[in-house]
Amino acid sequence: MTVSSRKSYNRERVLRLVEELSDQEIPAAGRYLEQLVESADPFFKQLMDAPEDDEVLSEKGKRLLDEGYEDLDAGRTHTLEEVKRELDL
Repeated sequence: MTVSSRKSYNRERVLRLVEELSDQEIPAAGRYLEQLVESADPFFKQLMDAPEDDEVLSEKGKRLLDEGYEDLDAGRTHTLEEVKRELDL
């Protein structure tokens, strides 16, 4: 199937094209569509344009990050819903 640049596309046509993809082509198509969606989001654009943080972490900051990762690994976490319920939000 060849896709002409003169064809017009709507949601239904794009969905039909996705349905015609082989299982091997789906990951690449998904990544491409994800990039399209993300690049349209103004917050995402700002985030991608933000300068890289090159500040060195303090020893306390490193320790707190390590503790946080340990909590994640041990399952000591709470969902947003749990926190809201706890705080009556």
